[in-house]
Amino acid sequence: MMNKLLPVFATCPKGLEYVLEKELDELLHRPAKVRPAGVAFEASLPEIYRFILWSRTANRVLLELAKSTVHTAEQLYDLVYSIDWQAHMGAENTLVVDFSGQSKNINNTAFGAVKVKDAIVDQFRDRVGERPSVTRDSPDIRVNVKLAKGSAVVALDLSGESLHRRGYRTEAGKAPIKENLGAALLQRCNWAELSQNGASIVDPMCGSATLLVEAAMIQCDKAPALDRAEFGFLKWRQHDDQTWKTLIDEAIERFECGLNRCIVRQADGCNRMLGFDADDSVIAVARNNIKRAGLEQVICVETQSLSALQGIAKAEASDSTSAYVPGLVLTNPPYGERLGELESLKGLYRSLGDKLKSEFEGWKAGIFTGNVDLGRRVGLRSYKQYKLFNGSLPSQLILIDVLPENYVKTDDSIESRVLLSRRRLVVANPERAAMFANRVKKNLRTIGKWAKKNKLECYRVYDADMPEFSLAVDIYRDWVHVQEYAAPASIDEKSAKERLSEALSVIPDVLQVPAEQVVIKQRRRQKGDSQYEKHDHESQRMVVDESGCKFYVNLIDYIDTGLFLDHRPVRNWIQQNASGKSFLNLFCYTAAATMHAIKGGASETVSVDMSNTYLKWGKENLALNGFSEQKHSFVQADCMRWLDVSSDKFDMIFLDPPTFSNSKRMDGVLDIQRDHVDMINKAMRLLRKGGVLIFSNNLRRFKLDEAALSGFKIVDISKSTIDKDFERNSRIHQCWRIEHKTLGLS
Repeated sequence: MMNKLLPVFATCPKGLEYVLEKELDELLHRPAKVRPAGVAFEASLPEIYRFILWSRTANRVLLELAKSTVHTAEQLYDLVYSIDWQAHMGAENTLVVDFSGQSKNINNTAFGAVKVKDAIVDQFRDRVGERPSVTRDSPDIRVNVKLAKGSAVVALDLSGESLHRRGYRTEAGKAPIKENLGAALLQRCNWAELSQNGASIVDPMCGSATLLVEAAMIQCDKAPALDRAEFGFLKWRQHDDQTWKTLIDEAIERFECGLNRCIVRQADGCNRMLGFDADDSVIAVARNNIKRAGLEQVICVETQSLSALQGIAKAEASDSTSAYVPGLVLTNPPYGERLGELESLKGLYRSLGDKLKSEFEGWKAGIFTGNVDLGRRVGLRSYKQYKLFNGSLPSQLILIDVLPENYVKTDDSIESRVLLSRRRLVVANPERAAMFANRVKKNLRTIGKWAKKNKLECYRVYDADMPEFSLAVDIYRDWVHVQEYAAPASIDEKSAKERLSEALSVIPDVLQVPAEQVVIKQRRRQKGDSQYEKHDHESQRMVVDESGCKFYVNLIDYIDTGLFLDHRPVRNWIQQNASGKSFLNLFCYTAAATMHAIKGGASETVSVDMSNTYLKWGKENLALNGFSEQKHSFVQADCMRWLDVSSDKFDMIFLDPPTFSNSKRMDGVLDIQRDHVDMINKAMRLLRKGGVLIFSNNLRRFKLDEAALSGFKIVDISKSTIDKDFERNSRIHQCWRIEHKTLGLS
């Protein structure tokens, strides 16, 4: 088996497939087929071991055992049973099954995992009269099954725990990036070559030092998995322990040589690795991580604000025998989140750009951010951008040569950018502009009539109906709010700008509003972090009415306006069903749903959000409607922590969390796909018997884990919560009604 080529699939974070392919070629010189979120290749067992030990980008390494057409549970069972499991494990071993995908007859991952487990244990019972146990806690054998497009692949997970867990980061800073993502950023920055030439690296906002540790591991030739104690193949019956130990010994020797080489080079003024953070507690975490990685001799981290950052002076970085070598500044600044903090972050990014210009001229810079608009605030023209993901959050690595010819000015006058009357428009294609105008007119005839009939002052009249014009156009009384989405990949940036100008040129005439009352915003994600970006003024607001409730909306000062139009039906349902009930509004934003609950006769309400800015806005909405705060409270708190400590009970709960949040005020990072089960369970603890929880989110790829929430009665009400003006974009949000099961019902 040592020289036999085995089929393998290595997984990686989305967007890093070609980084992983390049790494595979460098490690094994094996051809690979790039697949979504990974690469497929063939390799011998020693090569697979080497890849597991040295891959800096992979998550998991899956050894394919069998593959076949599968449509039914019986076919899945038969496929798994056909594998000789005694060749891989014994009855004394423990196992776990990771199942993903679905078919018409297998529409639940938990059900699929059970069928796989049944086939394995049944085979052991049939052959030896004993069966292996199942556990999720450090299993000996991890079986991976993926079902897609009528085909199932059964594999052994040879990595065990995800390979991004190197072992050094037992403590995480605020909003950390995973280790393999950090390594991939360094590879995109060409760090290996830069470091060989003597370049230093600086991370001015280093957090828990992930980027610096990964950079030092590359520089010191340390295998990323060297410190891990557990792997998925160690209890595998075909494991070759001697081959593995030989590879480990080789890796230890390489690291010892590489570390000594780096220490010597640093003494000569090369390859310095410096990190800074303004938070003492974060630096303490970073130092512990660095020490666990065995790299405290080559990485230096200190408590220091960005404003105090200084470059590595030529005199400090060199002596009479060595030349000054420009280095790399690589950092992962805060992105901004649902807390109205974006205003201060704009200044942070500007300060970062100023420091790059004044202290690091001639260096390379890499800025990894989940907010492209903030990235532009550094005032430096990039030469390359890579679209990546930080968890589920779309992000971008911006690469910059810090040279005077790349310095650009940033425009902080948001109002001048957002008002149509202050923009110069060039119509490149009048026929295309007329085509857009006709579509909006057509929509207005139907939606406008419907809105008038339902007495709506705020509604959507166009929502990227035509791929060529990637816009959302909303009516707010006698104003128009235009949001520009990211154009489809098939449309280049120049064409997208031309089409935006063409659309804007006809909107005032079609909608019969003056250009002074048309507002334009740029938006890359819906209801993501940037919707809370605060602009320059607080006075640009107006009052609108919805089902008898009045709201302040602000079309200029924020990306979002203070009122999510797509949730209009949910708010109306709350108003119609709130009489005499206690109401909880989590992640309340400007508390619009709370106003509807009070209007509907709610006996008391609690609105929770982390942003004082939006809680103040909510209180202003309360006063605008003539309601008293006596029985209606506003709580400034991290909703997840508040759920942990609250013991109050409610008859109705509205839970509409953000897709992602990495707030410094939160413990860790909120990822709605990962965290929704815990969040719902905590909220349901506060829901009275007979009460209703409305759970909603706007992550288009979101899948509710109904198996993990099987103790509750769950009904998907998404379709009924989409009004006529959002029918063209029915995935604007997903919504569920969740209740406690009554006795006697399964």
